[in-house]
Order: sequence, then structure tokens, then C-alpha cells
Amino acid sequence: QVQLVESGGGLVQPGGSLRLSCAASGFTFSIYAMSWYRQAPEKERELVAFISNAGGSTYYADSVKGRFTISRDNAKNTLYLQMNSLKPEDTAVYYCKASNYWGKGTLVTVSS
Repeated sequence: QVQLVESGGGLVQPGGSLRLSCAASGFTFSIYAMSWYRQAPEKERELVAFISNAGGSTYYADSVKGRFTISRDNAKNTLYLQMNSLKPEDTAVYYCKASNYWGKGTLVTVSS
């Protein structure tokens, strides 16, 4: 069955960096566009970044543009999110999404 497993979250100080990974299985990863979403406490889930199936097209929310980079390795069935210059407002559970499938998320906490 389809599985999306996020990893790489944790506690980081403001200005720091983290790289999230999403390991995909159970479907043909290379033909699906992929997305990262996040949900902060008491807020709605929001789209952070999107990447086309071959990686040639990307989209970023204004709040992360210039700081986050989405990428994928179709040979490894893995999606990435490089997050730099992290801010406290980036604190959230981060989820990867393929079609109608979601991972369980990984928590990112940005705090001093």
C-alpha cells in the first residue's frame, strides 16, 4: 500500500537549518507531483511547496520563498525540503503529500 514517511524534524534555533525527507513506497513515485504541507498549532494545514513529477517545476508559499527548497530523487523515491533561515513561525508539523495520500508528519520546532 502507499506509504509516505517523513523524517528530519526536530528542535532548531532561529536562523538554523533542517532538511526534511519523505520516503515513498507503494506507488510509482516518479509519475506523481509531490507537495509539502505544514500545520501549526491551532491553525489550518497550509501548502508550503510543490514539485512536479520530474522536478522541473516548483512552487513556494510566499512565507517560505527564498528560504526553503523542495527537491526530489526519483531513483531513491524520496522527497526533500531544505529549510534555511528558520523562524519561530515555521514551527509546525510538516507533511508530505502525493495525490490524496498523506504521511503522518514530522514536527519542526524553531525556538531559542
